[in-house]
Amino acid sequence: MPATGPDFISLQTRDLGASQAFYEQYLGLVRSQTGPPHAVVFDTKPIAFALRDVIPGTDLTSVAQPGIGTAIWLHATNVQAIHDALAADAHTIVSAPTDGPFGRTFTFADPDGYQITLHDRT
Repeated sequence: MPATGPDFISLQTRDLGASQAFYEQYLGLVRSQTGPPHAVVFDTKPIAFALRDVIPGTDLTSVAQPGIGTAIWLHATNVQAIHDALAADAHTIVSAPTDGPFGRTFTFADPDGYQITLHDRT
């Protein structure tokens, strides 16, 4: 039986509450009513997106960029406004907004240094 595709994305965070607040404030994500106590699962579709406490034995402070080599793209309806809010609050913008095959696109670093790309084309 073959895999049918991605079904869940979860990022380990150093400070679950701070990361949750970041994603709620800047991306407008809403916490789902389901999920284990060590994680925040957001109500995203079609794939669930979550944040979780660091797994024992993992040291996020020892790496310059967690998740290096992994591309995480999220769809948003107002990419430019999200960029502007992040930039106004001095969050790291990895690549400036551009228009391309996926619509308006830019990449930012979240509080743990994960690079997240937003795009607006459905």
